[in-house]
Amino acid sequence: MRLLLLLALLLSPAFAQARLLLSEPVSLATPSGQLSGTLLVPHSKAPVPVALLVAGSGPTDRDGNNPLAHTDNLRKLAVALAEMGVASLRYDKRGVGRSLDAGRDERSLSLERYVEDLRAWSEQLRRDPRLGRQILIGHSEGALVASLAAPRTEAAALISIAGSGRPIARLLRQQLQGKLPPALLAHAGYLIDELEAGRIHPVVPDELMVLLRPSVQPYLVSLFRQDPAEAFAQVQVPALIVQGSRDVQVGLDDARALHRARPQAELAMIDGMNHVLRIVGPASDDPLISYNQPELPLAPELLGHIEAFLQRNGLLPASS
Repeated sequence: MRLLLLLALLLSPAFAQARLLLSEPVSLATPSGQLSGTLLVPHSKAPVPVALLVAGSGPTDRDGNNPLAHTDNLRKLAVALAEMGVASLRYDKRGVGRSLDAGRDERSLSLERYVEDLRAWSEQLRRDPRLGRQILIGHSEGALVASLAAPRTEAAALISIAGSGRPIARLLRQQLQGKLPPALLAHAGYLIDELEAGRIHPVVPDELMVLLRPSVQPYLVSLFRQDPAEAFAQVQVPALIVQGSRDVQVGLDDARALHRARPQAELAMIDGMNHVLRIVGPASDDPLISYNQPELPLAPELLGHIEAFLQRNGLLPASS
């Protein structure tokens, strides 16, 4: 009986994860402060591939959480990758979580700085003998950051999950449609036009402060001057585009636009998956409910597409 109990313990998922995975805090020193992250490494006698997970917009932390959504989607993705035999780095962006001191003044933030941070993390991981070839995995706005960083790293592959295929200013205008009264919508449109032209506005209506407050406008200027499709077209390594059909923030047309920009990329459309990578119910249900249900599993098809893509491109053995 004792032998059977020991065998059951050894075969349990929790025990296997504790034995086979090493989770360690890591940091990156930058001229403007220290960034913090988590490195998850599966046990292996040989170097394992490593994925750099890039979070989406706003104050989203290394686990994929922000004040409006507790999803744990990046943490769950890291664990799923480890089960495939892929290490991962997920990190708090500057100004978020334990990287707060590196970006307390959000007026100093820019998309270019996020890209440089990703490049620097990539360079640091290259010096870790436990780690092998790198995969950039960007979610939402993080997909644009990963696309821009890819040519500046030695990444072997890129995975874009729920990434926009059009300039973010255009996407933002669409997201605001029907959510603001006409006069306020027109004013928001005017401010977005001004930011696209590189002009900062210190006076913003109270109703728009969360989105277009003066302190975030320099970042939006840097973001609006990028075209995600053009950035994706410059990626030279194997790439996978993943998009869910129930995503109310980014649509299937965005994924198609990315694919048109780089037809060599693989395209995976996942029926029923929403923006936080969960399968949600029929169209009559609210796809936002799962934004605060971290216990829900990630869409199984998402993990299947990622694993198959890595296998096809030699980053994982076919038997993994």
